[in-house]
This record gives sequence, C-alpha cells and structure tokens, in this order.
Amino acid sequence: MIDDKKRSLVTYNHVTYLLYVLSYFTAGLLWIVPIVMNYTRRHAADGTWLATHFDWQIKTFWYSIVFFAVGGLLLVIAFGGIGFSVLSDSGNLALVSILLTGLGLMIIAFTFIWHLYRIVRGWIALTDSRSVP
Repeated sequence: MIDDKKRSLVTYNHVTYLLYVLSYFTAGLLWIVPIVMNYTRRHAADGTWLATHFDWQIKTFWYSIVFFAVGGLLLVIAFGGIGFSVLSDSGNLALVSILLTGLGLMIIAFTFIWHLYRIVRGWIALTDSRSVP
C-alpha cells in the first residue's frame, strides 16, 4: 500500500473512532455515520493491518445494537408487567418485572461500557499503528 493511501485510511479511521465517541454526546444520533463510513471504505484496506480496524468497528456496532435491543426489550416487557401487575394486584408479577428491569438495565450498562472499551482499545491500537484482534 502506498503511503498516501495508508495515511488517508489512518486519518479516516481516526475520524470514525471520533464519531463513535461523539455519538455518546448526541444520544446516539451519530452512530449511523461511522458505520456507513466503515462499510464504504473497508475494501480499500483489504490485506492490511487497517482492515482489522474496519472490521473491529463494524463488529462493535452490530454487537452493541443487538445487546442494547435485548436490554431495551427486557425493559419494555418489565414495564408492561409492572403495569399489568398493578391492574391485577399481583405481587409475584411485580417482583418478576422488577427483576427484569434490573437485568435489562445491567445489560444496557454492560453494553455501554463494553462499547466504549472497544472504541478506546481500537483507537489506541490505531494510534500505535497496530492491528486489533
């Protein structure tokens, strides 16, 4: 790979990592921009250490979406159960709903921390001109 192309892809990856970090301050609105950017330029880095960064960011995005969806679904089910338990005066259903709420919140918190960890780890590796696993 020629140096200009390599330098361009390194800068491009720095921008995508930055956009992922900035998405935390925009309620996730910027999440879609770096994933589109990664898919559009990932083949330009085929066969290089930079290809691992494109794959790393793509996998991070999709796994985060799945885990956030699971946590969110648990919260929706739990809140529905709480409402139903109030209407039916069922203490057992309320307890299960509270446990599901806690589980959903734990999954979302874990996903948030895991996502941030992957972005920081990948960005550090990019800064050091290393591939990511």
